[in-house]
Amino acid sequence: MRTRRLRSALTLFSTLTAAATLPVGAAGPVTAAERPAAVHQRAAAHDVAPGLSSVTELLVQRLLLADKVAAAKYGTDTPIDDPEREARILDDVRARAAGLGLDPDAVAAVFRDQIEANKLVQRGLYARWDAHPAERPTERPDLAKEVRPALDRITTQLLAALDGTERARALPSCGPRLAVAAGWSAYTHRLDALHLKGLGRALPSVCAVS
Repeated sequence: MRTRRLRSALTLFSTLTAAATLPVGAAGPVTAAERPAAVHQRAAAHDVAPGLSSVTELLVQRLLLADKVAAAKYGTDTPIDDPEREARILDDVRARAAGLGLDPDAVAAVFRDQIEANKLVQRGLYARWDAHPAERPTERPDLAKEVRPALDRITTQLLAALDGTERARALPSCGPRLAVAAGWSAYTHRLDALHLKGLGRALPSVCAVS
């Protein structure tokens, strides 16, 4: 049952993002200074799954950091896959989830999907830069001082968002509502095809429907 709902939700997400027809109103796309509060408010104004949009907004923000991770690693000996760091992240979110009264394994599954989505985007960017050298990054972000602290902040925010949406994520309607919220977040951030694919990879474990 859950697998069938998930497929339906991801199909809806693909349809929404491919069509790119979600209403944004006269104000246009949300700027970086407005996020995440304005996204939630504007999604609520359009009845676009306001609770779940707080989650999808953070998923998109985390996904967009994959560009900086890729730029930091590209052309170096640092691999995209980092099993030791990934394991530390998952152990950390399990412990913090337990402290919030959430299912540690369910929360770890959400974050595992975020890690895989991030790596999917990194690999896509590597392929793009290999094929089009003119598009390669001209600056190398500092992973330790710039990128990872930003990822850590999003981790804290996402744990809070998962806690705040626990009931909504357990409802049978979570899948379709998550797809709409993801479509909204994708449209406001103007995600390209690669990042849309990454966002699709980030969604499967969000809904805790048994």
